[in-house]
Amino acid sequence: MPKAQRILTTALPLLLLGVAAYVLHRELSHFRREDVTAGLAAVTAGRILLALALTVVNYLALTLYDVLALGHAGHRLPYARVGFTSFVGYAFGHNLGASFLSGGSVRYRLYSAWGLTALDVAKVSAFNAITFWLGLAAVTGTSLLVEGGGGVLTLSPLLARCLGVGLWLLIAGYFAACALVRRPLRVRGLEWTLPTPARALAQLVVSCGDWVLAASVLWVLLPSDSGVSLPSLTALFALAQLAGIASQVPAGLGVFETVMLSALTPRVSAPQVVGVLLIYRLVYYLMPFTVAALLLAGHELLQRRHHLTRWAKAVHSSFAPVVPWAASAVAFVAGAVLLFSGATPADAERLAVLRRLVPLSLLEVSHLLGSLVGLALLLLARGLQRRLDAAYVLTQVLLVAGAVFSVVKGVDYEEASLLLVLAAALAPFHQQFYRHTSLFAEAFSPGWLLATVAVVGASVWLGFFSYRHVDYSHDLWWRFTFSGDAPRFLRASVGVLGATALFGLAALLRPAVPRTHPPTPEELQRVRPLVAGASESMASLALVGDKSLLLNAEGSAFLMYGVSGRAWVSMGDPVGPDEAATELAWRFRELADRHHGWACFYQVGPGALPRYLDLGLTLLKLGEEATVPLADFCLEGPERRGLRHGVRRMEREGWSFEVKPRESVAELMPQLQTISDAWLEEKHTREKGFSLGWFSPRYLEQGPVAVVFKDGVLMGFANVWAPDTKEELSVDLMRYVPGSPHGAMDYLFTSLMLWGREQGFRRFNLGMAPFSGFEERTLAPVWNRLGALVFRHGEHFYNFQGLRQYKEKFRPEWAPRYLASPGGLALPGVLTGVASLVSRGLGGVVAR
Repeated sequence: MPKAQRILTTALPLLLLGVAAYVLHRELSHFRREDVTAGLAAVTAGRILLALALTVVNYLALTLYDVLALGHAGHRLPYARVGFTSFVGYAFGHNLGASFLSGGSVRYRLYSAWGLTALDVAKVSAFNAITFWLGLAAVTGTSLLVEGGGGVLTLSPLLARCLGVGLWLLIAGYFAACALVRRPLRVRGLEWTLPTPARALAQLVVSCGDWVLAASVLWVLLPSDSGVSLPSLTALFALAQLAGIASQVPAGLGVFETVMLSALTPRVSAPQVVGVLLIYRLVYYLMPFTVAALLLAGHELLQRRHHLTRWAKAVHSSFAPVVPWAASAVAFVAGAVLLFSGATPADAERLAVLRRLVPLSLLEVSHLLGSLVGLALLLLARGLQRRLDAAYVLTQVLLVAGAVFSVVKGVDYEEASLLLVLAAALAPFHQQFYRHTSLFAEAFSPGWLLATVAVVGASVWLGFFSYRHVDYSHDLWWRFTFSGDAPRFLRASVGVLGATALFGLAALLRPAVPRTHPPTPEELQRVRPLVAGASESMASLALVGDKSLLLNAEGSAFLMYGVSGRAWVSMGDPVGPDEAATELAWRFRELADRHHGWACFYQVGPGALPRYLDLGLTLLKLGEEATVPLADFCLEGPERRGLRHGVRRMEREGWSFEVKPRESVAELMPQLQTISDAWLEEKHTREKGFSLGWFSPRYLEQGPVAVVFKDGVLMGFANVWAPDTKEELSVDLMRYVPGSPHGAMDYLFTSLMLWGREQGFRRFNLGMAPFSGFEERTLAPVWNRLGALVFRHGEHFYNFQGLRQYKEKFRPEWAPRYLASPGGLALPGVLTGVASLVSRGLGGVVAR
């Protein structure tokens, strides 16, 4: 397709739609209010409905023009396409004028999409023009012969009949040519074949029916006592149409009315004729034209739906991030508009219209409710900014309700239009308000809410019933006496209803509490293979059962997390392949954001720091983690002389070490329980959680347990994290009998490292030393300097330096561990949430 033709094909429908909008504006602006009133008063509803029915039949008959034309041109198309094209083409041609060009342009746009060429469309338009003039000649000629110039035409009978005979002679000549001339005619290089006599007869019948139906639409609108016959009016109608065509004015506007008005006023009063012509314009021209314009617009949108869909998605994705802020501003502005409108007087003319249509009580209620809606929108603006789903839904409802109240209280259609446009603009962005609120998250069951409403409603009804004998007055609200039960009831009712409304709004704007739950047996079963295949032994914390689990759809990755306040804390890095772990981290952050929470990752290693920077999180160093390489671990040499002497001393005293497989742990459980209880009592402490396990038979039975004996008596134990990958070995719970020698735990650790080397493990994880490894330089971040200060002077609260020194005796390698979390004002809440989770409640933060 040539470039110029492509441009024309794209621009043509837009041009036609623009012209259509202009014509609608021009047509409507031509009518005055008094003309509308006179026309409506003169024409009954029954005649208008009959005119509408005849208009529908007429436009259906017009589709036969194109059916005959396409048959003559040798093209077959489904009637639905032909009828659609014909209706739109004639509706545009009737209103825009120059029907061959305007209607032909529409036909070319539509028919070309279905395989017809420009020459084919030109032939169709030419055939339709011949059909049009053929019917015009037949109808006019017949009317002149029948009426003889009488009726509404002021012609002499002889002249009228001569004109009628002349027109029929032209028709007869056309039929003779169709019967005798079968060779194609050449007109400026183009071939044209006359139709067969049968098709020419069909042209005559269809066109005559069209003219009679079009005139009938006007005829049924005239008063029944006008004395104007249908044949006479048809002749006048044809002449008026000819005058309009000759004037080149679109749709003959003004010219047609002038001819009809001058011819009909002797029989019908001028106001009635004006009203009839006005209704005729509306029924026969504007209504079909409006429908045709909408159909053409719908067709063009349907043809370009793929492009429009892509464009809509691009626009949606571009505006979606700022929609909550924009919606907040929109709600605030809409609320201000409603409040200012309620505080200013209404237009006097509009109030006069309302006085005839709306009772005073409804106007007063609408004024009050409009102002309350404005106040509610101001309050909801904050909820929209926080992306609350209930705030979005309620804002949409209130915008529509505010539009209704604006119309009812003062016909403020400008204000109502603004509110409806704002509601429509927000409609496609529901997904941007994804944070559930307490009310929408069913903090109360529907039955409970219904019961509450019923009780409040019943109490109000009971009060009115009890004080039905009391005459209401405005002073009743402010009457304070010992016997003033009725005033107290009114004030109490308003207080209860107001408190209920405030409570509901507060619940509506409060984010819903997240519904986390401990892992189910099915979830634990799914993550157990992932824990066994993890590169870090910390993954075994998932088996403790105190943290919720989040798995990806494929089941190849998971993370464990807890929620405290607004802090959503993931324990360590997500477990699984890097790509799946990153996707899961994003999903976790989105989940926390949906509940208006802060997503953070506790004790993450240095290898995944780019992931958390991409998530937009801030990194805070927590301390350093000690790991001992096991490939060359041994007790020989001067560096580990202290460990070697300690192990040999313990062995001489009758101590022994053993790793019990998971199958043998259950039979040891009573002894392990006794040791654990005694250890907790001797330390005057309680179990921690989240980043540490606690004594639980189900948890201990998940893996092997390292035990130490003295002369065959169980003296201590530690549960072992030993993934199948054998990348890292570690322990969680370490408990021993009170009064055991100081080197008991050294002996357990050293023996377990030697056992791990024999089993092929690469390293042993001794855990983290909090606040160790911090720089105390002047230009260091405040957090680092604070951490270094706590490490040096916080021994009263925790043995920070002693823990670091204890682990140093094993000659470990140190690596930093971080907290990845939102910064700024969210950080104190995050740290409080982490401390609460680890201490199993805020009380455990200050108590041992």
